[in-house]
Amino acid sequence: MKKQTIKKPQAAACDELRPAYDFAKMKDGVRGKYAERYRAGTNLALLEADVAAAFPTDEAVNEALRTILKAAAGISRPGTANTKRGRVAKG
Repeated sequence: MKKQTIKKPQAAACDELRPAYDFAKMKDGVRGKYAERYRAGTNLALLEADVAAAFPTDEAVNEALRTILKAAAGISRPGTANTKRGRVAKG
C-alpha cells in the first residue's frame, strides 16, 4: 500500500497585506532608515544552547556576569601595569 502524504495549506493567504496598506502613498520611505541608530543602542551576545539553558532570564545572565566582574576585579594578575613583578629597577 502506498503511503499518503497530507498537504499543508498554502501560507500565501496568511501573508497577504490588508488593503489599507497602500505603499504607493509612501513616497519617501527608506529601507533601514533607523537601522544604524538601533545598532548603536543595542549590545547583543549570542549564547550557545548549553549556556543559555543554564539561565532562565536575561537578568540571570547579567547577574552572573556582574558577579564574575566583581570577583575578577579583586584578583591581581601578573604582567599588568599595577604590578612590579618581573621589572628591573633602573638606577
